[in-house]
This record gives sequence, C-alpha cells and structure tokens, in this order.
Amino acid sequence: MAALLELHEVSKSFGGMKAVSDVSFAVAEGSIYGLIGPNGAGKTTVVNLISGYLTPTAGTIRVGGVDVANLRPHRLAAAGIARTYQNLQLFDESTVLENVLIGRHMSFRGRRWQLGRVRRREEAEQHEVARRLIDRVGLSDVADADVAELSYGMRRRVEIARAMATEPRLLLLDEPTAGMSRAESDEIGELIRAVNDEGVTVLLVDHNVRLVTEVCHRVVVLDWGQVLTEAGPTEVWQDERVKTAYLGTNERLKEETPDARG
Repeated sequence: MAALLELHEVSKSFGGMKAVSDVSFAVAEGSIYGLIGPNGAGKTTVVNLISGYLTPTAGTIRVGGVDVANLRPHRLAAAGIARTYQNLQLFDESTVLENVLIGRHMSFRGRRWQLGRVRRREEAEQHEVARRLIDRVGLSDVADADVAELSYGMRRRVEIARAMATEPRLLLLDEPTAGMSRAESDEIGELIRAVNDEGVTVLLVDHNVRLVTEVCHRVVVLDWGQVLTEAGPTEVWQDERVKTAYLGTNERLKEETPDARG
C-alpha cells in the first residue's frame, strides 16, 4: 500500500538542542500508525512538524508525495491534515455544536453579498453536517451544552469531532486518551477504528499501551528524538530496547501488554 505520509531524515533543533534527529518513517494510506516513546522523546515535536506548527531544521515531510515541510497550518488543513492536541484547545464558553462548526469554516462558501436565503440554506447545511459528526462521537445529547460543562472524556470527543469536521485524509491524534478511564479509552479506540474504516489515515500518539496494540497496524518508537525501532503492534513490545526506554521494566511490560492479561 502506498505511503500517504513520509518523513525522511527530519530534524528539529531549538538553539543548540536537537529535539528530533534524522527521523524517518512512512505511514501507509488507510492505516492506523502508532508513534510512541517515553516523555521527552520528541513525539509532539514530530506532530507539530507534520502539522506546520514547526518548520524542520533539516529533512523532508511529504503528504501524498507533496513536500509540505514549509507550509503553514491553515495550508496543511486545506490539504487534508487535521490534528488534536495533547492539551485540549477548545472554546469552553461555546457549545459543542459551535466548537465543531469552527472545523467547518473551510467548507463554508457563503459570502456577504449573497442573498440572505442562500446564506441561511448553507448555514443549515453546515449545522446538519456538524450535528452528524457530534452524533458519531456519541455527544448528540449535549450538542447544545457549553463545552465547560462536559467531562474531560467528552471534551476529548469534541476535539476529535472538530478535527473530523475538516474532512481530513490524515488525522493526527496527540494523546487522545490522556487522563481517561479504561472504559473511556476503549470507546476512543472504537471511534478511531470507525474513523479509519471510513478511509481516514490516522497517526496516533498515546502512552496507552493496550490502545496502541489493539488499534494500530504499525508502530514506530522514538527515544531521545531518534527512531529506536519500528515493528508490528505486538512485536514492538518484545524489543528489549523498547522495554528499557519506554516501559522501564519487564514487570511493567507484563502488567500492561494485552497478551499478558490472560
């Protein structure tokens, strides 16, 4: 299967410090690809590079064969790249519907000079699309509630719905289950699979070992800003370097990997 996202020897320095160094990997179109590693490994830096919030010091980033390394975030969004954030970035005093509608701004064709009825018709269409997305993430009952009133897990779902509102071909999920219970993270896993089943390629960054193992087709491990290894979602946990760098101890590995739960 052809690669949708390709990183080739990508590096990023801040002053004299290299946050990532010569990172290379390829994400097959239509796949769910895991990007994992210990805190400080450079995962979010890589996501920021792919989504245009940072510019590489060296290397190339291609999406669909096109070099996107120097494009700004709004240009990348228009090219079909959407993301969520490790720290939630929602408008808390706005409703769930209003937050998701923000993701529809590129699809809104209305202009000031158009007749009122034309604008109203398109606004109604955009609201309908947004409500369908809200229903998909299981929040239809709170569509008109302020985001500030929702639980943490629900707010994570709002952010995913807003990202999906841009109709992406590549969805970057940065720690989507951080702070969630096991039941909540399982629901996010089901949602990720459903999004992927609709043809969206997903790059997933998460510390949840079980989630990554169960939903990802391929996994790359970063450590100290460099690629440590890349393998299938089960095989990657058998690498002694991963056990040491990411999981810490063999006992923790036994506790957290799905195969060890019985």
